[in-house]
Amino acid sequence: MSNPIFRIWGARFLIGIVIFFNLECALVFILTPHLYIAGFELTGIPGKVMVQGLGILFLMWNVPYISALISPVANRLSLYEALIMQTIGLIGESLLLVTLPSGYQTLKNSALRFILFDGAGLFTLLWAAWLVRGFWHTKLAGE
Repeated sequence: MSNPIFRIWGARFLIGIVIFFNLECALVFILTPHLYIAGFELTGIPGKVMVQGLGILFLMWNVPYISALISPVANRLSLYEALIMQTIGLIGESLLLVTLPSGYQTLKNSALRFILFDGAGLFTLLWAAWLVRGFWHTKLAGE
């Protein structure tokens, strides 16, 4: 793992995995909200619009991820931002889960799915950041 080009492309691959799943989630929320409104204990047009709004937010949130994908060394700030965003999501969703009163199992299940989603994304982005550590002050060919 000492080859700099391999490490950079490995980081790009890992960041790309997170982007893929974020965009997949965004698109299914936008295009098929009816499949997800019950998981948020919502109904009708308000539920549809709320889930589609979440999908739009997922699209917006990907901007720093894409910048980090393009150049994880030169755009390291974007990688750090993505790490912070994933951490905020994981902590926030965990707090939501532990503060939900009993009787809301559907919402608890939805929160657990987002916790797993953001936890996996955080782990993957940390791995990417680890791969490109030490390159922060170096100009590399192909980067």
